[in-house]
Amino acid sequence: MPAADCQALRFSTSDVNIDKTTTSTHSSSRRSSGSMVALMPNPHRCLPMRSPMARALVLTFAILAISTLLLRSSAEVQTAIIQTAASAKQAIYLQRPLKHGADWQDTLPTPTEPHRASSTGDIAAALVNSSIPMDCNYDIARLKQWKEKYKLGDQIEYTKRYIQVSRQPIRRKSMTVLNQSFLTDTIRTVDLNNPEPYQAESCPEPLVAPVSQSAFPGSANASEFMFGVSTTYKRFSDPKTSPVNEWTYWLTDGKGNTNGGKLLLMLLDAEDEQLQETHNILTTAGIDVDVYRSNAEDIMAVRYLALVPTMYNHPERPRKKWLVTCDDDTFFPSFNALKERFDEFDDGFPMYIGTFSEDVNNIQRHGSQAFGGAGVFLSVPMAGLVAERYESCKTEQKIKEANSGWGPQGDILLRKCIYENSNYKLTLLNELWQLDLYGDPSGFYESGIKPLSLHHYRGGGWHVAYPWHYTKVSNVCGEDCMMQRFRTEDDFVIANGFSVAYYPQGIDFDVNQFEATFHAAPQNHGWNLDFIMGPQRPSLHKTGRKLSWDLQEAEVLEEGMVVRQVYVRRADDWRWKNVDGSAMAGRDGVLELVWLGDRGQ
Repeated sequence: MPAADCQALRFSTSDVNIDKTTTSTHSSSRRSSGSMVALMPNPHRCLPMRSPMARALVLTFAILAISTLLLRSSAEVQTAIIQTAASAKQAIYLQRPLKHGADWQDTLPTPTEPHRASSTGDIAAALVNSSIPMDCNYDIARLKQWKEKYKLGDQIEYTKRYIQVSRQPIRRKSMTVLNQSFLTDTIRTVDLNNPEPYQAESCPEPLVAPVSQSAFPGSANASEFMFGVSTTYKRFSDPKTSPVNEWTYWLTDGKGNTNGGKLLLMLLDAEDEQLQETHNILTTAGIDVDVYRSNAEDIMAVRYLALVPTMYNHPERPRKKWLVTCDDDTFFPSFNALKERFDEFDDGFPMYIGTFSEDVNNIQRHGSQAFGGAGVFLSVPMAGLVAERYESCKTEQKIKEANSGWGPQGDILLRKCIYENSNYKLTLLNELWQLDLYGDPSGFYESGIKPLSLHHYRGGGWHVAYPWHYTKVSNVCGEDCMMQRFRTEDDFVIANGFSVAYYPQGIDFDVNQFEATFHAAPQNHGWNLDFIMGPQRPSLHKTGRKLSWDLQEAEVLEEGMVVRQVYVRRADDWRWKNVDGSAMAGRDGVLELVWLGDRGQ
């Protein structure tokens, strides 16, 4: 083939979509003076272009040459590549590894190699899906605040991890297995008395958490429900027992507006000024509420029963389908799911819906009835029946019959009023939870279930939990992901909103069973809770096989897009011991998880 037949291959930079006005000076210095970039093959060694192999080779070399030149010539292309990775659920955060932590870390697998931003290490990465840059530089001031707030030591094992939510058309899973490791480097120890200067360094891509496309809390429509609660002004006003935050979650849109749910609050031992103050606090939070003074002459059981005629006779009752009695520590974590569940029932029929206690002893002691802390739902026709027979249902004889040995019970009065005046019986809804549990509740909250109600979380003999903080992550990933579990390749399990647990000897147990960290009381026979929960697997307390960080607080940083969670583990926690009684960890620990929303959903 004559040399003249071999044509020069020419490629113009105008064929590549680059905004040259933002190209750096450094990159521009690498360009040729012309607007054309030419790759000239030697005509004496040119292969015939009619050959498919020749055309393929030439095209390959041309593409490689263009890619190399453009990557070296434009800082914007580098940024575009990083943003493309981010849109594929990858990102970078800044942090420098510190010293190796306590002995428990010896069980960790070899850390995976972290993804690096660039050779220069000066590109601050941010997810396309979020307006907040990812930054894991140590905030010593915040660490010191946590130290004081949670009584931690001066040396803290600290890790910050970003989690990118990926909302997909999938069903909720109790346990979702991720093909990523939770840790990609050693745990860092921060000495708060002698903090070192830390250089910014690129770090791993975030975990990617696939979740269902469930509804967000702020979209709930509770207009078909009216709730009645009876409590004391003291409990309402005490910061340790006040339900205002919890009620704000499930009775408003989260932005200071009602979600349509109506609250009737009856307060004992409240003056007129206190009633008005209570009303002002709740309405300011966005809750649609009417506040009443309870009759001090009535015993607690009667005050509870009185909620039903009070709701039934309310002028807004004709616009409601369900009248609900509950306690001031009843919490509905997924109101969209609750409404969807009740859409399955016939509200025009007299219905009495609730759940038993988890403790079979309590059912034997108090009877087969809806236990009020989990929520008792009455259709309007059923509430009308109770309201009509109210006076005959609270006589001295009925009050005496409602005493199960623990004093007269309002739940029993209500059951007797229904059963003795009609043929209607309780419809069980086991997604409601009374939670008559004592001890460490982690076995319940780490189970991966999706509860429709929670109760008894304020301590005082019962367990302690913080559902108002647990559900904040739902603002980013939807109602389904609260308490959903994510297991990583290095045997960490995130029970979303409650804990992050590490299993140094692996997970060789049935994750679908509750871990028996809690117990029934009194008269704990070991099988009390099997009635509702099924047999529980043995607890891993004091076995050296589990180490857990428990959620203490959560904060919405960007509405619908960014939520920060703070999990704390104390070195002297009685649960996290080896078989010989020695502590699994030598220092207190803090895990900070930042959940990033999926802007596309």
